[in-house]
Amino acid sequence: MKFHEFGDKNNPHIMLIHGGGNAWWNYLRQARVLSDCYHVILPTLDGHGEEYASAYISTEDSADKLMAYIEENCGGHLFALGGVSLGGQIVMELLSRKPDVTRKAIIDGSLCFPRPLMARYCIAVIRFGSRFMFSEKACRRQIAMMPKLLPAKMQYPEEIQSYYIRDMPRIRKESLYHMYRTYMMEYRLKESVRDTKAQVMYWYGEKEMKCVKESARMFCSYVPSCRIYEAKGCSHGYLSIYLPEEWLAIAEPFFRE
Repeated sequence: MKFHEFGDKNNPHIMLIHGGGNAWWNYLRQARVLSDCYHVILPTLDGHGEEYASAYISTEDSADKLMAYIEENCGGHLFALGGVSLGGQIVMELLSRKPDVTRKAIIDGSLCFPRPLMARYCIAVIRFGSRFMFSEKACRRQIAMMPKLLPAKMQYPEEIQSYYIRDMPRIRKESLYHMYRTYMMEYRLKESVRDTKAQVMYWYGEKEMKCVKESARMFCSYVPSCRIYEAKGCSHGYLSIYLPEEWLAIAEPFFRE
């Protein structure tokens, strides 16, 4: 696992965890803005990006490694913690490990309970279609199609495009298999998350799958103080991945409360 850092290390620490298949650059644009006031940490999870050679194991294993980093480099506590999709599930796991690991937390479009049929479907798609989805040629085609599929404000800048084309083809099928098995097929929210002292927001897009919205309600049943935010017109992870300005417009006031 590798860590990219932005801003003065003496400032409050914010850690933002990318989603499955992406890497640290998922939150690069947010990190650069936040680094004026915070020390921002962007991990690259095992099996992703430049860490493609390290096998991805599970949500719990990722939380183990992130917690070790927080204990060693942040005095055991963060100011804020956020993650999208797989990254958001890791946030939930960290909240369940230590009640005061962070003061603020943002979970964006993440699953709280197993969806085995969906996991099997995703694994089958990867097994038979990975070369059409993750080859360099396929990634270049996806970037070229963005102007036709997404409005201008949602398109990647050239820097993110180059990271995408470099990193996506390197992810191994085995890492994707483990990710889907553990993220979708095995993980269930821990009872210990009820003890968290963090202020939490659970975000999802208006067009998210039903299971994501059910996960938000499940999390709130464990942590009643959690606030749900529905991003109108958005699908999975849009705020974190494609709309950094909108992400900041919601997150920064939450951090200042």
